[in-house]
Amino acid sequence: MSPEPQQSHYDIVIIGGAIYGSSVAWFAASNEDFDGSILVVERDPTYEFSSTAHTNSCMRQQFSAAINVRISQFAADFVNNMPEHFGGDERVPHIPVRSYGYMYLADNPDFAELLKESQAIQAANGAGTKHMSRAEIAHDYPFYFLDDIIAANHNLIDEGYFEGGTLFDWWRRSARERGVEYIHNEVVGMDRNRSGTRIEGVRLASGQSIACGKLVNASGPRAARTARMAGIDIPVEPRKRYSFIFTAEKPLDRDLPLTIDPSGVHMRTDTGSSYLAGCPPTISGADDPAVDYDDFDADHSLWEEHVWPVIAHRIPQFDAIRLTNSWVGHYAFNTFDQNAILGPHSEVENFYFVNGFSGHGLQQSPAMGRGTAEHLIYGEYRSLDLSPFHFDRIERGEPFLEKAVI
Repeated sequence: MSPEPQQSHYDIVIIGGAIYGSSVAWFAASNEDFDGSILVVERDPTYEFSSTAHTNSCMRQQFSAAINVRISQFAADFVNNMPEHFGGDERVPHIPVRSYGYMYLADNPDFAELLKESQAIQAANGAGTKHMSRAEIAHDYPFYFLDDIIAANHNLIDEGYFEGGTLFDWWRRSARERGVEYIHNEVVGMDRNRSGTRIEGVRLASGQSIACGKLVNASGPRAARTARMAGIDIPVEPRKRYSFIFTAEKPLDRDLPLTIDPSGVHMRTDTGSSYLAGCPPTISGADDPAVDYDDFDADHSLWEEHVWPVIAHRIPQFDAIRLTNSWVGHYAFNTFDQNAILGPHSEVENFYFVNGFSGHGLQQSPAMGRGTAEHLIYGEYRSLDLSPFHFDRIERGEPFLEKAVI
């Protein structure tokens, strides 16, 4: 990937080339009504430390807000029918969602009632979520220890694991084939017009200045740093999330749903006889600080002192397991309401956000990328109204309410 841009002006400049930069670029370049130029500026084309590279690639429809359910339904359709969405390209693999579902476990009446309310919203929007009693859970999944559980929600339709890395690779490859230019460089400054209402161009680390029609902030956990170059503050910060791969001496006889334990640990089937678990950086979840952009240091005591005991408690059959791999990734965490920040800024009119997904990014990238491309081209959404996620809600102090946050 060259560091040198081929032009001095682009209709759309996208800062960040991982899952969101590539999703927006692909949807825009694939739109028959768009014939402009797109530049994607990526500071690290290996994507080694991106949220995209560290994702667990999970997909769920179990949200409490109807719009989030519909966003995931489009994602499931896109993944299940990838070759068709890529115009019938025979090179594109068929990688359907592995639908073992999410299993939200409730250990108190208040959370059980919240699950029941959310299930009604999901069902009204076409999701296959079931609200389950303890007896029903035990019948379908007898390996759980359930003495402290009173209810659960579970969905076996278009919910589980998908190959997020493959989706990302094809968006990026196809975007480039459609004329999108990717460069290995970094935006280090922005130039606004005199009234401050537009970004006229960006300055690159290599010294060039590039004029732009519209600018998209797709820089993941670094989103706040990018926004500050435009004189904008957004409540997005990097926060650590841990992932662990383990094998079991006595593997289960069926898939393990992505189980959200009341402790905050989640676990699921991975590949073959392996399983995956994940959690925030502390046992209580109360101490979840922002970290430096380059801080991926791991607390190796977390597995022994917290994660393994939770797994063995919830699934007694996993009393003998072996850790085979682990890593630390970053959420692009929206401290305001843990939901996406989208659309144009209220004053800097050509500055667009695709930020702050707080762990929902991979599964929401098809709908959010499509919608952002529509707004860039038409000035409005044509497929799904995503305006509830616009930045102006933060200015108004009105959080987007989503109760099903992991």
